[in-house]
Amino acid sequence: MSKAIYIASADHYSGKSVVSIGLMHLLSGRMKRVAFFKPVVNHPEDVERDVHIATMMAQFGLKQSYRDTYALTFDELLRLSSAGNQAQIIDTIITRYKALEETHDFVLVEGTGFEGEGFSFEFEANVEIAHNLGIPMMLVCRADHHEPHEIANNLITHYRTLTDHDVAVLGVVANKVNPDQAEQLSRDLRLRLPEEVMLSVIPYAFELGSPTMQEIVQALDAQWMFGEAQAANRVDEFMVGAMQLRNCLTRLKENTLVVTPGDRADVLVAMLQANLSKNYPNVAGLVLTGGLLPEEPILQLVAGSQQIVPIVQVESDTFETVKRIGDIHSRIYPENHDKIDRAIDLFERYFQADEVLQRIQAAQPEGMTPRMFQYELVKRARASRKHIVLPEGDDDRILLAAAKLIKQDVVDLTILGDETQIMTSFQRLNLKVDFSRLNVLNPATAACFDAYADALYAIRKHKGLSREGAADLMRDVSYFGTMMVHLGEADGMVSGAKHTTQHTIRPALQFVKTKPGIETVSSVFFMCLPDRVVVFGDCAVNPNPTAQQLADIAIASAQSTERFGMEPRVAMLSYSSGNSGQGEDVEKVRQATQLVRERMPNLFVEGPIQYDAAVDPTVASQKMPGSPVAGQASVLIFPDLNTGNNTYKAVQRETGAVAIGPMLQGLNKPVNDLSRGCTVDDVFNTVVITAIQAQMN
Repeated sequence: MSKAIYIASADHYSGKSVVSIGLMHLLSGRMKRVAFFKPVVNHPEDVERDVHIATMMAQFGLKQSYRDTYALTFDELLRLSSAGNQAQIIDTIITRYKALEETHDFVLVEGTGFEGEGFSFEFEANVEIAHNLGIPMMLVCRADHHEPHEIANNLITHYRTLTDHDVAVLGVVANKVNPDQAEQLSRDLRLRLPEEVMLSVIPYAFELGSPTMQEIVQALDAQWMFGEAQAANRVDEFMVGAMQLRNCLTRLKENTLVVTPGDRADVLVAMLQANLSKNYPNVAGLVLTGGLLPEEPILQLVAGSQQIVPIVQVESDTFETVKRIGDIHSRIYPENHDKIDRAIDLFERYFQADEVLQRIQAAQPEGMTPRMFQYELVKRARASRKHIVLPEGDDDRILLAAAKLIKQDVVDLTILGDETQIMTSFQRLNLKVDFSRLNVLNPATAACFDAYADALYAIRKHKGLSREGAADLMRDVSYFGTMMVHLGEADGMVSGAKHTTQHTIRPALQFVKTKPGIETVSSVFFMCLPDRVVVFGDCAVNPNPTAQQLADIAIASAQSTERFGMEPRVAMLSYSSGNSGQGEDVEKVRQATQLVRERMPNLFVEGPIQYDAAVDPTVASQKMPGSPVAGQASVLIFPDLNTGNNTYKAVQRETGAVAIGPMLQGLNKPVNDLSRGCTVDDVFNTVVITAIQAQMN
């Protein structure tokens, strides 16, 4: 059973990083410990870090040192090879690889990426390394600028070389394929490859091949003049701005880099204005050539502009500058989140990921790691897409999370607020959103406003609410969003980024109400610790629960834990363990534990128990030996809100844990509250669990 896969390319700039990133995304969601390994890198760490290694480590939080990600540098490889020490090369690579294999569940190995003279023996080196490591290979071939039959011949030739050297080929990937040629190429390759070899044909994605302005600056050794904050701007096209303005403007395309002599103030000013005009596409930036600078009045004009595109200056002339720009091959840097997301999207769309996992028979370790948990959450949410309403459209965190949710195809969304303001904010944040999946609604002007007010009046008039009062309440985004959920026009709601918990859940308690048999609405956080996921309850709703309420919270939390794929082992927390302490607070926890045991006799529950005894096996063996919960608790129930809320925040801040939630339990339909200190990821994760709750309902 293989514990690794080798990703290798058949030619330069094949885009194998798409496969590596996509596969690592898949693997890290299924396994506890996944490592990344490159047998050979171009430079030692103290000279220049490998960009792709840095990207993989940052994106997936790999628990390995940079030095453990590779065996040799290119110079070391050349020196050993020249001295005839081929055996030492292989031994060094095997030793480094085995060290990772022994401490990880799976190792993703990415083949060498030599440039220039190194490529003459790159493929042969990868064949030998893969053969000696004894792991299957995924072969990636670049397919742009070639006819389908040429691409097929190239892939088949390399495939036969691998099989001739006893390298198991898991699959082949034709990357950067012209979409018009994809069907023919797929058909030709399928006919010529054995049935057991997987095949993926991935179309060309210009977003991945387009450099950023920062890469342009680095390649040209350019100097920043303006707009450095927009260094991440993508450059899809470039043109020389040397002709008259009317001709320059007609040649502008989306995300164009304009190269022009530094004394062409007319071109400079025109491009800035074009970028502001709705009649022209976005300008990615400008490169001013020849070591020339605009005159001072022009510089002052640019500096005072409200929106400045990136402007850089180089000493080289226009011809040389354009040639160097054309030679740039973009890479995926750790901060290129859009490119990383695009690579993952391509992998998921065009690669048979589940078949890969089945074929390599990846070890499935016990337990639920944070990345496994988050991966499974998103997967479950996608399985039956739900409609979630976000009432706080005036908060940038909500809009950033919404764009990410739609881009990853997780949910459909309604955002409440002023439509013009929200659309302006999307533009200001440079967010590209598929608005067919997003509904923006202003409660005050919505066509359904009167119907919603009537519905609230009908529900609450026995409490003395007037029709006018119902209309006033319905202008509140929390009431409006909750009514959408109540009437089935949304499946769930997430709010609280700008509102208190009470403001968020009061409408839900008034007319969404609790499920039959549920007396206590409570909450849980899924705490994604570095090595596991545990559930904290209740850290958001009940200030000082009674013994009965604590029992309700414990049972609801255990049920939520089980529904989200984990085994519940419930620890009823207190300041003492077992019978060691006395007092009113301890007695309340003891009574609550007994109530849980009576109502759920098959549930593993322990209490009162201290936090350390609940989670640390060593402490548990001393304080509560023989307990099925002590030392291995997965659900921790806090005795009051003060303790729970402070503890979850302390754990989150001090350990870097991801706190997903709070997720409210007991309501007829899901309404969940955010912390006002929430991050974009917090919003994203809470929407995901809300969607899953809606599926369960």
